[in-house]
Amino acid sequence: MKTRAIITILMIAMSTGIYAQNPTITLTFTAKDNSQHLPLDSILIENLSQGGDTTLYAPDTVLVLDYLIGIGDIEPIGSNIFTISQNYPNPIEGKTTVSLYMSRNENVLITVSDIMGRKLINMEYHLGSGSHFFTFFPGKESLYFLTVQADHQSRTVKMFNSPCQAFNSSICKLEYNEQQTSLKEYKSGNALGNFVFAPYDLLEFTAFTNLGEKTITSSPGWDETYIFYYFHPIPCPGMPTVLDIDGNIYNTIQIGDQCWMKENLKTTTYNDGTLIPNVTDENDWFSISTGAYVWYDNDITWKDKYGALYNWHATVDADGLCPTGWHVPTNDEWIALTNFIGGIGYPHGNELKSCNQVNSPLGGFCNTSDHPRWDEDINNGNFGTDDYGFSGLPGGSRTQLQGFYSIGYVGNWWSSTYYSGSDAWYRSLVYNLGTVNVSNNNVLPIQRRGHSVRCLWD
Repeated sequence: MKTRAIITILMIAMSTGIYAQNPTITLTFTAKDNSQHLPLDSILIENLSQGGDTTLYAPDTVLVLDYLIGIGDIEPIGSNIFTISQNYPNPIEGKTTVSLYMSRNENVLITVSDIMGRKLINMEYHLGSGSHFFTFFPGKESLYFLTVQADHQSRTVKMFNSPCQAFNSSICKLEYNEQQTSLKEYKSGNALGNFVFAPYDLLEFTAFTNLGEKTITSSPGWDETYIFYYFHPIPCPGMPTVLDIDGNIYNTIQIGDQCWMKENLKTTTYNDGTLIPNVTDENDWFSISTGAYVWYDNDITWKDKYGALYNWHATVDADGLCPTGWHVPTNDEWIALTNFIGGIGYPHGNELKSCNQVNSPLGGFCNTSDHPRWDEDINNGNFGTDDYGFSGLPGGSRTQLQGFYSIGYVGNWWSSTYYSGSDAWYRSLVYNLGTVNVSNNNVLPIQRRGHSVRCLWD
């Protein structure tokens, strides 16, 4: 098990010259996977403004920045006598632990006060260099301040106590547990003691979990809670695959409250058994006013790679394009998808793309020149990360004037919703963009365009 890091940091701010002790900023970190709590292994905190870094190790996930306001009488960072960790757990669950790192032997005064400033505990210790651990048992108060003083230096942590978890006794108690003097502890204490922070410095937080890394960049000036969102793609519960009327099998993916097909539709038959016309002639494709499909370049070898291209009429035909129990998503349902992943801006388009790409920096099976895949974006470095398992692939499109175009470069997916007149809504992902494009078009009769289809569970 990794050694708990000492996480109280000295923060210096230039102000009016008035000396005040121990204002604090509390940063709390947590992670979620598919909306469920995900344990953090560690969090790397880097100061991009001033340089330097420090690390929290589980179970410590709260960083308390104690800082001094003013420039008078401030000791150099390297002269810190001690650093004190935020208590864990916080809020307190019956009892809580605080660790104190001493850089040298020193007499220490530890006090615990309530929100009214009344001292509830006042104890002196002579502590050697190394890490020391204390257990605090709370009374009935909801907030406590534990202050450590040594050689004219002072640090304070705020300890929260939930009433439902309050200790049975109304009398607080502090117990000294043990000292650790290992070299690992000593190095950890020194490294953290040299981390410098001022309010609104640009910090980068990197979380490490069993699902990989996630990064957040922020400039905290007050207490903040940061949530690292992971998504571990899972099939739809009880329905990992779905079969269309032609016998094609599709994997499924649960994204939020929605159950999606993981691949593009490739049926040539409506779910009531009616055949869908395969219209290969461009003029016929333009003039038809009922449902139709085509393979890219009229070449059926693209079928299993990218699915079929359908005109918009096919998406709303009463015969049913998707398998029974499934439907072509409405515009509002597409909006629900992108709202769940955080919007349509960068990098949410990349998050919906399959990671299969020419020269993908993710390496492994993601780095491929074989279809199906995305072409390489050599200018901006956009690449699919497939965070949600949607695995969007660029099946291209068909129009009456342009014919077939953009396979490997663009993926377009119909909604079943009119925009206005002869237009309908659709979504696009593009090889050199990291956004989700929301489109309609009145230059050409858009219903005659051929786009891919993803089906959504009813």
